[in-house]
Amino acid sequence: MSATFGERLADAVAARGPLCVGIDPHVPLLERWGLPDDPDGLARFTDAVVGALAGTVAVLKPQLAFYERHGSRGLAVLEDAVARARAAGALVLLDAKRGDIGSTMDAYGDYLRPGHPLHVDAMTVSPYLGPGSLQPAVDTARQHGGGLFVLARTSNPDAGTLQHALVGERTVAQVVVDAVRGWNTPGWVVGDPLPDLGAVQDQASRWGPTTGSFGVVVGATLAELDVDLGGLGGPVLAPGLGAQGGSVADLRRLFGRDAAVVPTVSRDVLAAGPDPAALRAAADRWATELTA
Repeated sequence: MSATFGERLADAVAARGPLCVGIDPHVPLLERWGLPDDPDGLARFTDAVVGALAGTVAVLKPQLAFYERHGSRGLAVLEDAVARARAAGALVLLDAKRGDIGSTMDAYGDYLRPGHPLHVDAMTVSPYLGPGSLQPAVDTARQHGGGLFVLARTSNPDAGTLQHALVGERTVAQVVVDAVRGWNTPGWVVGDPLPDLGAVQDQASRWGPTTGSFGVVVGATLAELDVDLGGLGGPVLAPGLGAQGGSVADLRRLFGRDAAVVPTVSRDVLAAGPDPAALRAAADRWATELTA
């Protein structure tokens, strides 16, 4: 793959806008659609969402857990959906939140390898065994043009229990952000001093050909932005719009208008189904508001 994930993401945002729609087929939503909680209901739900949205939105974000709970048949549904979505032009971000060490982390990184049955453009990962534990997935992403979004400052109520803890003078969340900043800096490897912030400040915030392939997850419903994203060099995945309480105004308040932010909406779009036109209309409303 010649283009990096960061380049493909910047191109997709330029062509389609920044909206990411989560695909979260949890039981209450299947029931709302009048579908059974089984692999057939899962397939009908997923087919409808991909068919309605993959041709227009920049990113689709399936939540792996909702497919794994149906076993091999559920994963087969996801394999088909990922291939169809990417063929229609959407980037696929697998919401897996994987985190481990050594060969196990390397195996999780295989989702980014061409030829994998679930080959996706990017995936979410957890750094809480230490940011360096993610290095095998970083290496795979670099080799194959994939991307990673690392949990950094999430907005679930007790996130601060760990994310506000101090490592020296920095919070855990800031340590994560700084590690990802290093990954987006050419030549930097784990163990090196962190790159000088001033030297990379210009690549921090905007979409363009220098957008890095490594991003962080920062919740759109935070009361305030309590991590420094300066010099990040890559995108911010901002979940929480809509049903979780986040708004476009919150995005502007936290990140400004020019940042490389991928806002994520799930329930507010998915609740409009199963009618494909209604799904598209719901996504279009968010896309219009995000670009206003």
